[in-house]
Amino acid sequence: MGLRNFFDRIEPNFEKGGKWEKYFPIYEMVESFLYTPKTVTTAAPHARSYVDMKRIMTYVVIATIPCILMALYNTGYQTNMAIAEFGPSGWRAAIISALGIGFNPASVFANMAHGLLYFLPIYIVTLVAGGIFEVIFATVRKHEVNEGFLVSSMLYALIVPATTPLWQVALGIIFGVVIGKEVFGGTGKNFLNPALTGRAFLYFAYPAQLSGDSVWVPVDGFTGATALAVSASDGVQALAARGITWWDSFYGFIPGSMGETSTLAAILGLIFLLVTKIANYRMVVGCLAGMIGFSLLLNAIGSDTNPMFAMPWYWHLVLGGYAFGLVFMVTEPVSGAHTNMGRYIYGALIGFMVVMIRVINPAFPEGMMLAILFGNVFAPLIDYFVVQANIKRRAKRHV
Repeated sequence: MGLRNFFDRIEPNFEKGGKWEKYFPIYEMVESFLYTPKTVTTAAPHARSYVDMKRIMTYVVIATIPCILMALYNTGYQTNMAIAEFGPSGWRAAIISALGIGFNPASVFANMAHGLLYFLPIYIVTLVAGGIFEVIFATVRKHEVNEGFLVSSMLYALIVPATTPLWQVALGIIFGVVIGKEVFGGTGKNFLNPALTGRAFLYFAYPAQLSGDSVWVPVDGFTGATALAVSASDGVQALAARGITWWDSFYGFIPGSMGETSTLAAILGLIFLLVTKIANYRMVVGCLAGMIGFSLLLNAIGSDTNPMFAMPWYWHLVLGGYAFGLVFMVTEPVSGAHTNMGRYIYGALIGFMVVMIRVINPAFPEGMMLAILFGNVFAPLIDYFVVQANIKRRAKRHV
């Protein structure tokens, strides 16, 4: 029985724009997520495709599954490793102990269960806080809540540290939804990525909870710099002394934001998005080319005072949020460039900027978040110049 039939039993006069849809606009999102929408174009010319917004957003959520699983495992793994040294603390550890699961970092189940106790509250708070404001705007504007928020909420939950206070999680997603999307008209009209907008707001508003050495592993008393922070201060060769190999970084067994650490998980998501043609390969190629090209240039220039000049491109690829941002943020079609040539330029600009920020500004060793937001701002300008160049080139043919 469909949701519409269910509401028919409750409200006999249920119809489009009726009582239930008026007060519960989220109904449309739930039904269209579970069932194929029946709405089609009614006036010529017809432009129809089986790939509607529901399918696109569902595919993106499916693509994040490897990153979600790795977020659960690595969060639990890092936490259980720290507990072995500092001892358990907090209500999550109490639940794990009460259930008899234990804190063995060699146990996949123990790591997944412990990681779930950190990820699930953050995701639930994200859904509730952001969903409330989505419904408010949908009610005021008299339109349905679409599936775009499902993607934004999942991406947002994956790019925050496990130690982020839940009230800050709520504040960040509200800012991302309202300021990053709804004030511009909602899904499809935003020029900034909502998830990154919320994350950037938290970073600059509450830097103590979003940066530093004590926020990446949620165990009292534990401090440890991220691999990028170590590289910025002592050089990439110092990672080996701390037991961090390139393969550890590639698989994701390093501290960081919950869903960003695994390059392998991000690549699996990218393959799915490319096969389903949700992601545009031009943005990926451009971003990789910009990152690799500028990294090689800085390697050739070198520096006696800045060890980040010597970081090879293949380390930039696996550290921080580069891979995750490349797959799920750079390829986001709404806030990116829309012309084919513009997509190459847009991706290359982000790849260049992330290395620029990481290397030239060692005080902020991450860089990917700001690089993508910088690219979002310039995407319309890039498209404008590409279109103008095409117009001038065609005009010359008929002179």
